[in-house]
Amino acid sequence: MPKVGRVELRISQIEGFLVKIHHLDGRDVRSDRQGLPSWPYERAARDAWTVADWRRERFNAVYPGFDVDVLDGDCNPVAGQTRLENLRESYDD
Repeated sequence: MPKVGRVELRISQIEGFLVKIHHLDGRDVRSDRQGLPSWPYERAARDAWTVADWRRERFNAVYPGFDVDVLDGDCNPVAGQTRLENLRESYDD
């Protein structure tokens, strides 16, 4: 089972945006913590999805004991209603 930092990297490679995994109470998860399952997806979620859709359908389904911040191209957390297409475009700037 990979470390948290490796999971974050794999998500960014597949999904096209950065994430920061943390505990449900907001505390940081050390990037060297082991025991998380691998990111099971090989293709990015659809551009029409929102960040909230992605969290619900993908992240929470795989990592139910954790929460995640989805980051834009400036490394700022984005709102749940942000479309993945717009989020991914923020990395092109």
